[in-house]
Formats: sequence, structure tokens, C-alpha cells
Amino acid sequence: MTRFGYTLMTEQSGPRELVSYARQAEDAGFDFEVSSDHYSPWLTEQGHAPYAWTVLGAVAQATERVELMTYVTCPTMRYHPAVVAQKSATLQLLAEGRFTLGLGSGENLNEHVVGAGWPAVATRQSMLAEAIEIIRRLHTGELVDHRGEHFQVDSARIWDLPDDGVDLAVAVSGARSIEAFAPISDHLVAVEPDDSLVPTWNGVDGAPRIGPDGARAIGQIPICWGPDEAAAKELAREQFRWFAGGWSVNADLPTPAGFAGASQFVTPDDVADNIPCGPDLDAIVEAVMAFKGAGFTDVALVQVGDETQDRFLADAAGPLLEKLRAADA
Repeated sequence: MTRFGYTLMTEQSGPRELVSYARQAEDAGFDFEVSSDHYSPWLTEQGHAPYAWTVLGAVAQATERVELMTYVTCPTMRYHPAVVAQKSATLQLLAEGRFTLGLGSGENLNEHVVGAGWPAVATRQSMLAEAIEIIRRLHTGELVDHRGEHFQVDSARIWDLPDDGVDLAVAVSGARSIEAFAPISDHLVAVEPDDSLVPTWNGVDGAPRIGPDGARAIGQIPICWGPDEAAAKELAREQFRWFAGGWSVNADLPTPAGFAGASQFVTPDDVADNIPCGPDLDAIVEAVMAFKGAGFTDVALVQVGDETQDRFLADAAGPLLEKLRAADA
């Protein structure tokens, strides 16, 4: 059975609001919640970028049932992997086993801020693989010394560790990244319902097999529910027109100004071609269930716009989840 999640979109909401939405989403019946981890919003119109790990610590205390996840953290530049190992272990303790560490190779938008440049994709993937090795070793509780191609760790040990560890989910986009990361990950993360990803993952030697009782494939889809379709389309264009650029563009642009320039000619109808907008819950269900058709086990929804969250969670989330679960069954 597919599990449906809610996204804590740090780019469009402040920290106190995100904690409130997390509580409301749990009450509405979502199965899990994921948080973005950004230093900057994609666009200045979004207007926020609180520290995701502080927010998640608060959410872990404000909720009781929902699973939590970073979607996703880059453990290579802005954060050293030894620091990610420590804070993910702490968060797992606070969440009492409900946390999954979602990892990816990052975006220039967030990682350039530390002044270390922006490596080519092959280098970024090599850095991520080495970072995962370090995180895994530190999560054993042993003393770790590491001299690698990209990172050094000197006499590091994590002192507060959860008994059952921390699962790692890694973002992939195609066969090359799947081959590199499937054998060293617990779960798959992807933002498109590409029906080649899960079969490719399951065909890699050493990969945990994705399925109902095995590894998870966790997708994400933006929606812009609202009572007025035209207003929803305009809001989606204002807040999410960057989404039309595709991941190869989005990973490399360094600033909100760059995203504004790259997306200046995107229209509301262009955005609506990729994001279901308006009051039609059946249209949202159809878009979300494309992930199930591609073999995904989990799908997190992103409701566009901070000002829409309370009404979405109060009025639409419950009926939408009922329709999604009926379609899934």
C-alpha cells in the first residue's frame, strides 16, 4: 500500500509556521513528513529559508506518529559528513525511531555559500559516496579516522546513537547514479515518476530490493490546491515557476535572481502543465498515482504557497487522502 506524505517546504514558510503545519498534517492523516534543507529559497517571492534541522527537532517533539525525513540534505560542502552523522543520530533519538536521513549531491543554490565553488556532477557524486561511507562508519559508535579523496576525519565518535541506527535514502536520477548509490543506500529518492528507476535499482547487485516489504522508493510532487483554479495557477507560477527548469538546470543555478531570470517567461499555463492546480481533487489524485504506476512506495505532496497551508490542511487534505487511498486500493 502506498504511503502519502506532506512536505515541510522551508523555502516558503517560517520555522514556527512549519511546526504548526507539521502538527496539522499529522492530524489530517498523512503517513510521513519530509523537509527540504535549503540555505536560500528558489525565488525571492518564496521568502524563507530557516535551518531545517532545528525545525525538524521541534517537529519531532510536536508530533507523535508521522515518520520524518530530510528531502534532501547534502552532506558534502555546507555540512561535513561527520556533522551530518551526529545531527541525524540526535534527531533519530528525538524522533524515537521515526527519522530517515535523505541525502543527495546538492544544488549550487545552497552549497556555494561556503565559498568552496561548485564541482562537476561526477565529483559531486564521488563526494556523496565517500560521505555516506563516513556517516555509516560513525553510526556504528566506533572511533573513526578517515583519509579520503575528499574528506578527512580525525578521531571522531558519535556518543549518542539510536539503538536501531538511521536509515539512509539517497536521491538518484538515472542509471549512473543508481549504479553508484543503490548498493550503499537503504532507500531510493526521486522527484519524477520515471518508470525505469525502480526496476533499474532492483537490478543492481547489492541493492536492497524495493517493494511492499522491502526498501522504499520515495517520490515528491508539487500541487496547488485552491478553490479558484485561475488564482491557483497564478500562485503556482509566482512561487514554483523554477520547477519548470528541470533538475539539470536547477542543480547548477546559484541564486534566486538566477532562477528568476531563467523562469521569467514561464506562464501560469506552463506551470499548470506540470503541477495540478485548483479545486479538482481527482486531477491531483491522477498526478500523484503516476508514482505508484512507476513502482514508488511513498509519495510526498508539496502544497504551494505559505498562505494556502492552513486551509489546505483543514479543508482539502482529509478528503484528498481518502481519495488517494481509495485509488491506491
